[in-house]
Amino acid sequence: MAVFAPWADQPPLRCLFLKNMVLDAHIGVFPHEQGVTQRIRVSVHFGVDDRTDLEVGPDDLSRTVSYERVVQLVHRIVSEGHVRLVETLAERIASGVLTDARVRVVRVRIEKLDVFDEIEAVGVEIERRPSS
Repeated sequence: MAVFAPWADQPPLRCLFLKNMVLDAHIGVFPHEQGVTQRIRVSVHFGVDDRTDLEVGPDDLSRTVSYERVVQLVHRIVSEGHVRLVETLAERIASGVLTDARVRVVRVRIEKLDVFDEIEAVGVEIERRPSS
């Protein structure tokens, strides 16, 4: 996931992100995945409106989205209980991030870390935008 995603929106967007948040999650469809946790890595990138001029904006949290709110959202969603698919978990996180009207686009990557010995991770990455 690139730090500055190639979003073609106008006006330009500022990309905020949570990178490589590692959590234990109840996730999976197979019998051996039931009743146990698995390590997952969550990354969330989200775009909010940005300026195109060279003016420095006010040094105030009201002009952006708090990282802490998104971290707490991810923790809450992961702790809600067993999820069968990484796709479902990613969609729930994206939906939660988009409840903030300032967010124009969100990308969520969910990786399961300990599935195959020879692979660092498997997972999914999605992109969502608010409905019009």
